[in-house]
Amino acid sequence: MKKAKPKSEARTLLDVCLPFERPIVELEKTIAGLKEHSKDGIDLSGEIKSVEKKLEKVQKEIFANLTPWQRVQVARHPLRPYTLDYIHHFVEDFVEIHGDRLFKDDKAIICGFGMIGKEKICVIGHQKGRNTKENLLRMFGSAHPEGYRKAIRVMKLAEKFNIPIICFIDTPGAFPGIGAEERGQAEAIAYNLREMAGLEIPIVVVVIGEGGSGGALGIGVGDKIFVMENAYYSVISPEGCAAILWKDNARSPEAAEALKLTAEDLLKLGVIDGVIKEPLGGAHRDFETTANTLKETILESLVEIRKNPKKDIPKKRYEKFRNMGIFDEK
Repeated sequence: MKKAKPKSEARTLLDVCLPFERPIVELEKTIAGLKEHSKDGIDLSGEIKSVEKKLEKVQKEIFANLTPWQRVQVARHPLRPYTLDYIHHFVEDFVEIHGDRLFKDDKAIICGFGMIGKEKICVIGHQKGRNTKENLLRMFGSAHPEGYRKAIRVMKLAEKFNIPIICFIDTPGAFPGIGAEERGQAEAIAYNLREMAGLEIPIVVVVIGEGGSGGALGIGVGDKIFVMENAYYSVISPEGCAAILWKDNARSPEAAEALKLTAEDLLKLGVIDGVIKEPLGGAHRDFETTANTLKETILESLVEIRKNPKKDIPKKRYEKFRNMGIFDEK
């Protein structure tokens, strides 16, 4: 099967950069310019090697000290891989399933079946767009109730045929519009939480970008939960938190710090099972390496989950979530 890279709408890393990435991009432009001049027969190999060495040093310095707010920005990078990019890369013979059989098909959530090597799997994941047209179609990855109902319908089909489920989370949150509320947004998410807790098949959940609120949790109840190094998982977006607490979006960086939403913080708090490392500079700078690491993590997790008897899987999953957090009883 031909491997596909994330669509970029002809945009490159030199065209799209985050504020703190500018020193990196400037050095990359310098290297590109030197290589272009080399085509004229001028030997600039020494200069190129020197700038490449400086580039690596600057990258390490910047990405070793990212703030939580900067991690959020990387998670939202317009060239970051999405669910369909990973599916195209390592899921063979993928067949997408559409519709919730109640209202319509929600394009913000991808559902289907395929193969990872010899492993049959069910894939559920949020999907964003690469341009305005695609984002309007997919609602920026924010699902409606029919998206969550489609997801649980496909999950139950997977359980019927004993096929493990892989969930890719990448959403700022469930769609907040009036229509979504009228059709039972909260009930759809709550129903998924209950039903996913009882499925007698392995479920591996990976936050590949944004993991916002109940929109993320609606497909996020699993036996193994991972967050990619530059992704985030939070009860609310930093902007939403800043707007509620201080009525000032400018304090979003402060909110990101307080929310403890980075993969490292979540692992310390026991909310997740592991952090999936990304190449230097983020997943968008080396998609193939990122996809291969993700694939290995998924396959290793399925082997580990299957060490438990099938009937014990839901019990252990339920206990996993019940043990999160600290509370007092009086």
